[in-house]
Amino acid sequence: MAPSVARAVVIKVGGRVQQDPALAAALAAAWRARRAAGGALVVVHGGGDEVSALQRMMGVEPAFVAGRRVTSPSDIETLRMALSGSANKRLVARLVAAGVPALGLSGEDGALLAARRDEPALGAVGAPAAVDVALLAHLVAGGYLPVLSPLSADVDAGDGSALNVNGDDAASAIAAALGAEELLLVADVPGVLLGGEPATILDAAAAHRAIASGDARGGMAAKLEAALAAILAGVGRVRIGDLAAIGDASRGTAIVARRDGLDDDEHDGRRAGHAPSGTTAPPDRAAPAAPHAAAQGV
Repeated sequence: MAPSVARAVVIKVGGRVQQDPALAAALAAAWRARRAAGGALVVVHGGGDEVSALQRMMGVEPAFVAGRRVTSPSDIETLRMALSGSANKRLVARLVAAGVPALGLSGEDGALLAARRDEPALGAVGAPAAVDVALLAHLVAGGYLPVLSPLSADVDAGDGSALNVNGDDAASAIAAALGAEELLLVADVPGVLLGGEPATILDAAAAHRAIASGDARGGMAAKLEAALAAILAGVGRVRIGDLAAIGDASRGTAIVARRDGLDDDEHDGRRAGHAPSGTTAPPDRAAPAAPHAAAQGV
């Protein structure tokens, strides 16, 4: 059965998860399973720690505002080296060694991702503004596994400039543009932790409460915002989980727009059985919304 982006799963892996030696095998198994079902897999990765390490090697101390990286025009070259260069090629090499024909890209390649600045205080940082999945479709049809860094073209500059884009937001935008069956945001925790335990299901209201209360903050708050944007844009299912969630569909926290008929505990995201196998997409999938830019950049 020929693979198709119409049956895609998008997996975003964070920088710390990329250091796990089991990651390549887990992604290889997921890629083979998707191909056997006639579907596609697309991987998006981050690498904020690697960016910071390279900045310090170059004599630049990373700067953050409310947990978000300030990115100067000169920092973009550092991001290209750290994200689209070493982090991307290292993951690709490990996948190829695991028997997967992976191919490394960034959002700048093939006009795949375009972004727009949205927070002047952060500098060259933006939110996804447009996605062109034509290149992904060609690669998937050719049997390749696309592996993307989230660096994106500056849609307003028109001169080849790039913007630093949060990897969760980039993955959400790609999943929406593909009409993906699932978006999985892989972190170094087993899900969204509420009271120290991973929630099985969070609807939009519970997710917003978790952010407002501070139960979900920093990177997890950004993941929830990206997850909600994907659900609202018509992605079939969204989960946040750990490395084991790649091979186990019951793991992690499922993010849904709304769950009717739940009691109060379930609306608050406390455990009440296994995660659902899918959710109903909104009727209008023609014009997916861009992800919320709550925490931009790596």
